[in-house]
Amino acid sequence: MSLPFAASSAAPAISEPTYILDDELNADKLREECGVFGIFNHPDAAALTTLGLHALQHRGQEAAGIVSYDGKQFHSERRLGLVGDHFTRQSVIDRLTGTSAVGHVRYSTQGETLLRNVQPLFADLWGGGFAVAHNGNLTNAVTLRNELVRQGAIFQSTSDTEVILQHVARSSGAHVMDRFIDALQQVEGAYALVALTNKKLIGARDPLGIRPLILGELHGAPILCSETVALDIIGAKFVREVEPGEVVVCTKDGIESIHPFPNAHSRPCVFEFIYFARPDSVIGGKSVYDVRKKMGHELARESHVPSDMVIPVPDSGVPAAIGYGLEAGIPFELGIIRNHYVGRTFIEPSQHIRALGVKLKHNANRALVEGKRIVLVDDSIVRGTTSVKIVKMMYEAGAKEVHMRIASPPITHPDFYGIDTPNKEQLLAANYDVEGMRKYIGVDTLAFISVPGLYRAMGYEYRDEDAPQLTDHCFTGCYPTKLTDLTGAKRSDQLSLLAEIA
Repeated sequence: MSLPFAASSAAPAISEPTYILDDELNADKLREECGVFGIFNHPDAAALTTLGLHALQHRGQEAAGIVSYDGKQFHSERRLGLVGDHFTRQSVIDRLTGTSAVGHVRYSTQGETLLRNVQPLFADLWGGGFAVAHNGNLTNAVTLRNELVRQGAIFQSTSDTEVILQHVARSSGAHVMDRFIDALQQVEGAYALVALTNKKLIGARDPLGIRPLILGELHGAPILCSETVALDIIGAKFVREVEPGEVVVCTKDGIESIHPFPNAHSRPCVFEFIYFARPDSVIGGKSVYDVRKKMGHELARESHVPSDMVIPVPDSGVPAAIGYGLEAGIPFELGIIRNHYVGRTFIEPSQHIRALGVKLKHNANRALVEGKRIVLVDDSIVRGTTSVKIVKMMYEAGAKEVHMRIASPPITHPDFYGIDTPNKEQLLAANYDVEGMRKYIGVDTLAFISVPGLYRAMGYEYRDEDAPQLTDHCFTGCYPTKLTDLTGAKRSDQLSLLAEIA
């Protein structure tokens, strides 16, 4: 799908917008990548993994899976849908016997939403079973896959994670850790991995630390997970973050740390703070909630206009809107009420029902906004289509003026590290300047936080142009790794010949 306009700074011709239902509304948002969880040597491994994945559900809602090990055999349960749809049944937990487990919640950035792509992926290797779950995206996965297929490898999924599994299987290393590290040295891009073998729980983070990985502990049982909230839900203790480029090995003898890569300048993904992580998580020693509030403060300092109130676009715009209101000295109000009880499917979308579309999830608080000058705060603008609908709804509710403020800089470049961004031609900010976007969305004024303002909110005095502190390529075009697949690899998905009904 392409945007209904061509690249220009002039105002686009805006036709009556096409309204969409709840499960389509999120298409104009950046999609979460994935969440991983692993626990070693605990009698309630599967149940705790389920709880951990439930806390990480915001990172992926398309599928979930758990692999456990009971000392003799691995057990796998993988399902399409939410964790609560499948893994809260006692019969499922009873099948996942054992004292160690790894789990995964998924939003597909590589590979279709089919059961064969649901993680953790598992293989019987020389020396025992190996299960792996991956958060992130490999930027040379297609190139590696094509080479492996030419050499005779048989792929069972279209997920880039299977490239890692194949390299582990084909490595000539004497021990599983040698083979695992050998596989990591073949891949490029972003990854936070948890893997389970007959004797080990393994965690690995890419050399730049683009994707997060946390080490925790519960009654002596080590835990690896994507965010601290997964520790909070089970009452586990935060130990530390896995360092960029580090491989952590948990066995009954303790925890070993391996650093197989040369030291590199770390660049964690800024979108963890802007959008992906839960606000009650702590990443890199920073409260995600506090950072988002500071983004709101910076927004108000940079671009406040006379107004009566600040209103968040629920729920992701709430912390920034609080910070904006405090800095600007105007009230924070809930001018948009979100319906939390709309499922992913609702009713057959006839044209009449489509005309109600956005109100199935969001509705204006007319008594509050009528006759008022309002500032709408959101975390980002991708295509801009949902912003058009939200703004139109505010005017229809009687708002006198609508000013939109965005707690991230304009997204001008696509991502290749696990965030599902559209192609560049589909990104609103890649086709229009701020004035053009303002006219397209239909607001009185539009402003984004600046890149320097974003860095200030993150606690930095400035962005180091020679060695950026964050992975911020969506705003700057400064990609932190090679993009091997983008520069020439051709996709070869033989599995597209196989239709699968989940």
